[in-house]
Amino acid sequence: MTAEKILPATASLELPVCVAGKRACPPEDVGGAFGYEDFLEKIQDPEHEEHQDMVEWAGEGFDPESFELAEVNDGLRAFFSKPKRKTSRK
Repeated sequence: MTAEKILPATASLELPVCVAGKRACPPEDVGGAFGYEDFLEKIQDPEHEEHQDMVEWAGEGFDPESFELAEVNDGLRAFFSKPKRKTSRK
């Protein structure tokens, strides 16, 4: 993620907002950057011995090139609109 410009906060501005992006988010528990690279190799090679297992694990419709801006912003809105938990001090 790269912050290109930081604007002053205003009451009418909904924060945070994604304005652009590329590629799909890696599946949960893929094993970090190196695990994702390995995963991509396996799902893109139908001859790989783990290909079918990886496709089933990620889901048939997983497309590493996909990016849905509205979906990302829906997720950000949902995450940041959750009530904040108060931590108790002993």
